[in-house]
Amino acid sequence: MRDMMITSAKFIKGINGTDDLLSDGTPQIAFIGRSNAGKSSLLNSLTNNKKLAITSDTPGRTRELNLFLINETHYFVDLPGYGYAKASRAVMEKLEKLISWYLLDSDYNPTVVLLIDALVGPTADDVAMLHELEKAGRNIVIVANKVDKIKKSHYQTQLKKLSQQIRGHELFPYSSKAKIGITELTNRLLK
Repeated sequence: MRDMMITSAKFIKGINGTDDLLSDGTPQIAFIGRSNAGKSSLLNSLTNNKKLAITSDTPGRTRELNLFLINETHYFVDLPGYGYAKASRAVMEKLEKLISWYLLDSDYNPTVVLLIDALVGPTADDVAMLHELEKAGRNIVIVANKVDKIKKSHYQTQLKKLSQQIRGHELFPYSSKAKIGITELTNRLLK
């Protein structure tokens, strides 16, 4: 099988609830992870477009479901991060409701890419999100992001440990910075 490639990617709109575009039959791939897990950087590296998704050092920058049309065939949905963010309690509650509605309660049934920090491993928030996604019966792909930060001497041991912590799910080592895992993840998501 030849490698899949992303040849076009464009931002469509930000969504805060039910939207006709989400019901148009286009397959959806949702990206979720803790605030500052690297979702926007991952999207930019997958699409080879540094300006597609806005990256920020400020946790909680994404405040809606950002919808991108990929290859005219798929939607990538960049979700707000969970956990710590520089936002008020009211804003955080609103974001949590939006995430929960889209990923767990809606009928859209996206493939969900869960980003975890490869060095830190799954946090309590990551594990809780994984369990909720499993309960909802979602198709889950787990990305161990920022693998370039793992010391070479610990790399295999750390990946084995991560695989054991997320048993039953595919784990994709990834680094936007070092360009690790782009082809493998693209093939998995667009196959």
